[in-house]
Amino acid sequence: MKAKSRHPLVVGTFILTLTGILCRIIGFFYRIYLSRLFGEEGMGLYQLLSPVLSLSFSLTAAGYQTAISKLVAEQSAKSETPSLRPLAAGLSISLPLSLLCNAGIYFGADFIAESLLREARTAGMLRILSFSVPLSAVHSCVNGYFYGVKKAGIPSASQLLEQLARVGCVFLVSGQAIRAGQTPSISVAVLGLTLGELCSMLFSLAAVQPARSRVPAPLSSGLYRSLLAMALPLTANRIVLNLLQSVEAVSIPSMLRAYGYDNITALSVYGVLTGMALPFIFFPNALTSSVAVLLLPVISENHALGNRKVVAQTTIKTVKYCGLMGFCCMIGFLLLGNWAGCTLFKSPLAGYFITTLGFICPFLYLDTTLSSILQGLGKAGQIFFMNVVCLLMRLAFVFLAIPRFGIRGYLWGLLASQLTLGVLYLVCLYRFLKKETPAG
Repeated sequence: MKAKSRHPLVVGTFILTLTGILCRIIGFFYRIYLSRLFGEEGMGLYQLLSPVLSLSFSLTAAGYQTAISKLVAEQSAKSETPSLRPLAAGLSISLPLSLLCNAGIYFGADFIAESLLREARTAGMLRILSFSVPLSAVHSCVNGYFYGVKKAGIPSASQLLEQLARVGCVFLVSGQAIRAGQTPSISVAVLGLTLGELCSMLFSLAAVQPARSRVPAPLSSGLYRSLLAMALPLTANRIVLNLLQSVEAVSIPSMLRAYGYDNITALSVYGVLTGMALPFIFFPNALTSSVAVLLLPVISENHALGNRKVVAQTTIKTVKYCGLMGFCCMIGFLLLGNWAGCTLFKSPLAGYFITTLGFICPFLYLDTTLSSILQGLGKAGQIFFMNVVCLLMRLAFVFLAIPRFGIRGYLWGLLASQLTLGVLYLVCLYRFLKKETPAG
C-alpha cells in the first residue's frame, strides 16, 4: 500500500524532471537564436523586462498556485472526487489582481520604461508583456490544481507547449520579416512570450473543463481564509526577493554608465551577461533542480517520522554528488568557456563571462539542493533571511564595485554572494543535524 501511494509522486517527479530538462534544452538553443538575431543590445533590452515580469508573477500567481496545490491535496485525501473549490477561490483572487496588474503595466508603460527601467525603448514591449500577466495567472492556478491531484502530466505538457509556441512564434514572425527585407525587432520575443502563455493557458483550461460541474457554490469564507493564510506569506516573501532582484537588474546598466560606458555599450554588456552567459552557466542546474524536486518530499517524510539518520545521510550524499558535479562543470566552463562564447553566441565577451563565472558552479548547483533540504526541514523562514542577506550583498557590489571596476565588480559580487549563501546553508544544516541527530 505504501508503495502504491508513492507511485504518483515518483511518476510525477519523473515527468516534471524530463519536461524540465527538455524545456531547458529548447530554451538554451532559443537563447542562442535570439542572441544571433537581435544582438547584444537587443538582448539587453529584452532582459530589462525580467524584473517587471517576475514582480507581476509574484504578486498575482506564485503564492496562489502553491496554496491551491496544498488545499486540493488536503481535500483529495478526504474525498475520492477532487474538488475544484480551491481553484475557483484562487482564480477569483488571482485573476482580478492580474487584470489590475495588466492595466497598470499597459497604461503606465511609459513611466515604467523611462523612470524605473531607465530605457524608453522598452515601453512598447511592456505593453505587449502586460497581456501575459492574466494569462500566466490563470495558467499557474490551474497548474496548482493539477499538482494537488498529482497529475503532473498536464502542467508538464502545458510547459512544453508554452516553450514550443514561444519559439515557433519568434521563428515564424522574424523569418517572415527577414524574407520581406525588414529587420525584426526584439518586440517579437515579447510577442512570443505572450503567445506561449496564451497557448498554455488554453490547454490547461481545456484539461480541467470536464470537471467544472464539481464546483459547489457558494465558496465559503473559511476556504478563502485558508487560501490566503498560505498564499499571503509566500507572496510577501516572493515580492521582497523580487523587489531586491529588480533593483539589482535595473541598476546594473546605470552603474555601468557611471563607470564610463555609453548607453549602447552598457545595455550590450548587460545583455551578454544576463541573456547569454548566465543562462549557459545555469543550464546544468536542470539536473540539480530535478534532484531538489525528489529531495523535498523525501526529507519532509523522514523528518516527520523522526528518521534523523536518513536525513543526515541524504544531506551528506547530496553535498558530495552535487559538489562533484559542480566541480566538473567548473572545469568544463574554464576550459571551454571562451569557445562556447565565440562559437555559440558569436560574442567573445560571453566567453569571458562564462569562464569567470565557472568558479560559481560548485556553490550554485549545491545551493539549489541544500535549499530544498532546508525547505523539507521546515526552515523556509531561515531560507528567506539568508537569501535576503546575499541579495543585499550583491546590491552592495552593484552600487559600490561596478562604478569603480566595471562589470568585473558585479562578477565578484556574484561569486562572493553565492559562496556566502552556500556557507550559510551548510551552517544551518550542520546545526540542525548536530542538534537533532543522537550521538553515536
